[in-house]
Amino acid sequence: MMTEDLDHRFSCLTWEQIKILDQVLTEAIPIHGRGNFPTLEVKPKDIIHVVKEQLTKKQITIRDIRLNGSTASHILAKQNGTSYKDLDIIFGVELPSEQEFQVVKEAVLNCLLDFLPKCVNKEKITAQTMKDAYVQKMVKVSTDHDRWSLISLSNNRGKNVELKFVNSLRRQFEFSVDSFQIILDSMLTFYGGADGKLSEDSSPSIVAESMYGDFKEAMDHLKYKLIATRNPEEIRGGGLLKYSNLLVRDFKPADEAEIKSLERYMCSRFFIDFPDVAEQQRKIESYLRNHFIGEEKSKYDYLMTLRGVVNESTVCLMGQERRQTLNMITILALKVLGEQNIIPNAANVTCYYQPAPYISDRNFSNYYIAHGQPPILYQPFSFHIHMQSGMV
Repeated sequence: MMTEDLDHRFSCLTWEQIKILDQVLTEAIPIHGRGNFPTLEVKPKDIIHVVKEQLTKKQITIRDIRLNGSTASHILAKQNGTSYKDLDIIFGVELPSEQEFQVVKEAVLNCLLDFLPKCVNKEKITAQTMKDAYVQKMVKVSTDHDRWSLISLSNNRGKNVELKFVNSLRRQFEFSVDSFQIILDSMLTFYGGADGKLSEDSSPSIVAESMYGDFKEAMDHLKYKLIATRNPEEIRGGGLLKYSNLLVRDFKPADEAEIKSLERYMCSRFFIDFPDVAEQQRKIESYLRNHFIGEEKSKYDYLMTLRGVVNESTVCLMGQERRQTLNMITILALKVLGEQNIIPNAANVTCYYQPAPYISDRNFSNYYIAHGQPPILYQPFSFHIHMQSGMV
C-alpha cells in the first residue's frame, strides 16, 4: 500500500492512455547513421528489452524503467495536442563505481549491433565504431548528489532516443507539465508474454508519477497550458530556455504574481551556469537546433520572447554585461529572419554605430537611395541594437 502522503504523486493510466503508450513503444524510430552506416529501424520496446537483458547479464541492478518528460506528457494528454520530440527512457540502476558506468556504456553500444541489417558483417565492428556512427551525445555526471549517464541516439528529425541511466538525480523535472514519468515494467512484462495482444480486458495496470509532487495539479497545468515550477535555482540553466519555449507555445503562468520572482531566479541561475556571452550564445543555438526542428518560423518569436524575459527579469548582471547578452539575442533573432529571407519591421529598431571619418567632410555627398524597400546599411564597425518597444 502506498502511504497517503505519496499517493497523490501517482495515478493509473486509462485504457485510452495505455493504447497511446502502446503506439509509442511499438512505432519504429529511425536511428540515422553517419557516413555509410545504414539507418537502424528501432522500436522503443525492443531496444529497452535488449538493453535490460544486457545489463542484467552484466549484473547491473535495475530498479525500474520509466518513460519520462514530453513523451509521458503526450501519452497522458494527447487530446490537448501535446506533442513530443525526444523519446526519453530512464533506467533506474545502481552505479556504485566508475566500473558500472563503463559497463552500461559498452552494453548499450553492443546492443546496437543487434539492429544492424543481417547483411552487415558485424565481426569487425567495435563499440567505438557504433558510438561514432549512431550516438548524438554522451553525458556522465558523478557527484555527491547526482550519479547518472545519458546516451542519445541520433535522429535527423529531432526525435532522438535518449537512454538515461540514473543512480541518483536530485532534480528530475523543470516544470510541472514535464514532470511526468510512466513506469513501464508491467507493460514490458506484458510484451514478453506468450500472447502479447493488447486489449482492454487483458491490458496491464500501468502507473504514472508526477515528480512535481501533486499529480492532479500537474495534470491540470498540462490540460490548461499553465506554467508552474518551484526552486528553479536548482535547475541547470534555471529552466530559462524551457520557460521561454512554453511561453511561445501559448502556455500562461499559473500564478502571475509568483512568476516574476521565479523569472529572476531562472535568469540568475542561467547566468551563473553560462557567465560568458559566447557560452550563452552556444547554449541558445544548441537549444534552437534541438527543439525547433521543422519549426523554423517559430525561432524568431522564441528568441524575442527569451529577450523579453532577460530584459525584464535580470538583476544579477552589470549594465554592460546585460546589454551584451540582449544584443547577442537580438542579433541571433535577426540572423534567423535573414535565413528565412524575412525583412523585419524596422520602425522600432535603432542601430548605433560609429560613422566613417569621411562623413564629416562637407564635400562628401550621400549616396542616393531609391524609395521602396528600407535600405540595409553595411559598415565595418561594431554596433548596438536598441529595441525601443522590446520587440522588432
